[in-house]
Amino acid sequence: MFESLSRKLASAFDALRWKKELSEADVKGALREIKIALLEADVSFDVVKGLLKRIEEKAVGQKLIADVSPAQQVVKIVNDEIVAMLGSQNDGVKFRDKGLTIILMAGLNGSGKTTSTAKLAKYMKEKQGKTVFMASTDVYRAQAREQLAKWGERLGIATLSIT
Repeated sequence: MFESLSRKLASAFDALRWKKELSEADVKGALREIKIALLEADVSFDVVKGLLKRIEEKAVGQKLIADVSPAQQVVKIVNDEIVAMLGSQNDGVKFRDKGLTIILMAGLNGSGKTTSTAKLAKYMKEKQGKTVFMASTDVYRAQAREQLAKWGERLGIATLSIT
């Protein structure tokens, strides 16, 4: 999913590559492509609409910095706006003082939940010294349960698969 989104965003920026200044038409063309890419990635329409409005306000008529292409400037503006929207501060995981701390991984099919779960478990075990237990409750995709079990074996992390 993220690879597809990245490809579509890169395609939207390609049209700006040789421009000396970002015109309103240039930005609107790129924003149309960005809008389609984000909507296809299941981002809420209202979120996309607000994001595109802020990007357009910052990008239209902007003079280029030497040695920086319009595409690079738009990429920076898009990145800055997404970071501002999602939050730029990482507070990490807040563990409970006593008992278990449960982390639920949820997302679209194929978005990397199983692999991310294993990477997070490895990090917590090796870098934070936590006792980790992984459980797969994917009732639709048996391969996800098997994949998590294999990760658990490789990493030495206890794993439960619920069928």
